[in-house]
Amino acid sequence: MAGVTLIEVLVTLLILAIGLLGLAGLQLTTVNGQFEAYQRSQALLLAEEMAGRLRANATVARDPNSPYTADAGTTLYGVGSDECTAAMSIARRDLCEWNNRLLGTSTTRPGDPNEGLASIISARGCIDRLAGSGDGDVAVQVTVAWQGLVETSPPSLPCAQGQYGDERLRRAVATRVVFAELVDPNSP
Repeated sequence: MAGVTLIEVLVTLLILAIGLLGLAGLQLTTVNGQFEAYQRSQALLLAEEMAGRLRANATVARDPNSPYTADAGTTLYGVGSDECTAAMSIARRDLCEWNNRLLGTSTTRPGDPNEGLASIISARGCIDRLAGSGDGDVAVQVTVAWQGLVETSPPSLPCAQGQYGDERLRRAVATRVVFAELVDPNSP
């Protein structure tokens, strides 16, 4: 009888061990999901930050030769850090600071309200002028791409394609900014 009880205890321990391994796997999946969500929220913040900078400097952003979009399709932000200076134009400084935020190097001062922003794996940003929206409106798309932890279907947004090896690891979010052409109804 003593041997039967020992076997029952061993079977119970085996079942318990399998259950604990399953629980550990569930915990790992949960942590990965939380980190993916965190990266997505940080990417959205970065995209909205640049969209706000574009809105604040709308006159320059509307210009087809604007520094914001002049190199659209060729410039990929988040690939090398720059020193941003007050001598730069507002648009160039906006791009420089955004680039550094994508890299996660923007917080050099203690107490910076953006501290910790852009802690995203290999974040890259793109700003593209979209085809005419009609009636003189100008539309710009701000995209932030980054590397995810698990494979999923690749995003349809072209920003940072081929930057992460496997396209199924690339993530991207975008926001659009439309600069309406305001016309004075009293002008001829």
